[in-house]
Amino acid sequence: MSDLDLCARLTAGDLDALADVYDRHGPYVYGVAVQVTGSQAHAEEVTQHVFCALWEQPLSYDPGLGSLRGWLVSRALHESALRAKV
Repeated sequence: MSDLDLCARLTAGDLDALADVYDRHGPYVYGVAVQVTGSQAHAEEVTQHVFCALWEQPLSYDPGLGSLRGWLVSRALHESALRAKV
């Protein structure tokens, strides 16, 4: 199943789609967050925020601007930078 299919399912409110996206991209998001924050605890929080944001506003991802993984990692970098300053 493609990321576009998963996003369509997310938009329809399919919670299983969120689990599928997490299984596919979660390790990358978490890995980036650990590298930037230097903390597993902060990385877990960042990862949760990123995937909650996708669930709450699935249309905020625009496939015309890049891959879903890229969007998720970009959000993780932003969230991680905020936490690294704390």
